[in-house]
Amino acid sequence: MDELVKLVSQKTGLPEDKAKLAVETVLNFLKQKLPAPLAAQLDGLLDGNIGMDDIAGLASGLSGLFGKK
Repeated sequence: MDELVKLVSQKTGLPEDKAKLAVETVLNFLKQKLPAPLAAQLDGLLDGNIGMDDIAGLASGLSGLFGKK
């Protein structure tokens, strides 16, 4: 998550503490809206416990939410 916070800080010019609050707010919103298995994958991705190879599964699950198969 630190990498995402730094990116948001750089792109927006926000101080890192405010960027972290923004990132946490968006992530918490997404986790509330996503089905539990996808929310867990999102947490794993941000914690570094899920690798880039696993992102395809996350993307596939998200596309199913929007009616695409």
